[in-house]
Amino acid sequence: MFRTLQLKTLAKRLTQQKTKWIPIAQKSSISADLMPSLKRMENGVKVKNTFSKEEMHGRISKLRKHMEENSIGAVLFTSVHNVNYYSDFMYCSFGRTFGAVVTMDKVTTLSAGIDGGQPWRRTAVGDNVIFTDWQRDNFWRGVKRELDGVRGKVGIESDHLTLDNSKKLKNFLPDMEPVDISIPCMKMRMVKSAEEIAHIKEGARICDIGGAAVVEACDVGVGEHEVALHSTQAMVREIAKSFPHAELMDTWTWFQSGINTDGAHNPVTSRRLQKGDILSLNCFPMISGYYTALERTLFLDHVPSDRHMELWEINCKVHRRGLELIRPGTRCCDIAAELNEMYLENDLLQYRSFGYGHSFGVLSHYYGREAGLELREDVETVLEPNMVISMEPMITIPEGTAGAGGYREHDILVITEDGNEDITGFPFGPEHNVIKK
Repeated sequence: MFRTLQLKTLAKRLTQQKTKWIPIAQKSSISADLMPSLKRMENGVKVKNTFSKEEMHGRISKLRKHMEENSIGAVLFTSVHNVNYYSDFMYCSFGRTFGAVVTMDKVTTLSAGIDGGQPWRRTAVGDNVIFTDWQRDNFWRGVKRELDGVRGKVGIESDHLTLDNSKKLKNFLPDMEPVDISIPCMKMRMVKSAEEIAHIKEGARICDIGGAAVVEACDVGVGEHEVALHSTQAMVREIAKSFPHAELMDTWTWFQSGINTDGAHNPVTSRRLQKGDILSLNCFPMISGYYTALERTLFLDHVPSDRHMELWEINCKVHRRGLELIRPGTRCCDIAAELNEMYLENDLLQYRSFGYGHSFGVLSHYYGREAGLELREDVETVLEPNMVISMEPMITIPEGTAGAGGYREHDILVITEDGNEDITGFPFGPEHNVIKK
């Protein structure tokens, strides 16, 4: 009797909320109104989105044009970057599958019940449907519901959809033919709009603030983690000030010293800075899923040895030449080839660590990458205006060798009609980045 009263009370409260329930038949002793597979939760009011409605509709229109040209009836996005790009909703997976469904007449994000009404508030265009944990595979029930009436091809991200989810797609949508949409969408994202470029420029500005905070915090005996925390806090506070409507997610700093500089993606440690250390500054403000970066080589409170100075100057020379080469009409692989020759002339090519640069936009250290726009020997993409790309040469000299350490400089460039605009303001090179304490 008491349990029955509890359920009736809960049902009454739920009907008083601004929540639309979508009941789906299920095998349960509890009413589907109380434990549905899918529901809506239009809680509160919509937030101010990152980009204008015109910007978001423009992205979706380009996608639908591709769909029409290729007889694709709908697209199911499951990656963080594409869900964000087409809806302005940045999901946090935590082991669940999230998505966005785009058809010729609607856009719907699919989010987990644990996130409440936040996905609806953040979804810039279209609708949001919540899938609950009450039955297994409710996400796929939501996908099936959104694709009701769609026949033929459905676009999927083959570089993101797991084998397990591919099987579920086939089980829930047996009459639809999956086709890969990841590469066409990547190519659409590679060319930025005016709004995106303005947004990325703000990120680059905040990078410089993070870089200044790194220099401020550096001193003999200070832990890498303390330097990184000081930089990250400075960037987060500036994002909060400049983008008061944005969620504050994922901004971070990698600050490396001594032997820890040998890898660009080495995590922060508690190693204490020593006089004469080679340092790597890496600042990454994240604003609504958009990544920007600043990376610099520094030395702490000591003029580097002759060999350190020589290596640093060579890497800066490669960096300057790379900045000159980034212009419309140039192939990515040709830039890599010319810079390789510069390292080869100095017997340093064997110490090169990775590609010379990559695209910017919706990406992070745990999601997204526009692999078609990277400055590598195997990428033949031709640069064009409104692409945004980095120049970031790096060499790593092994421990025990004269001049040991990792040397890396990093600028972000917007490609213009006749060249590029370098939007990174933090200086580089020996004349600027030997920190005096």
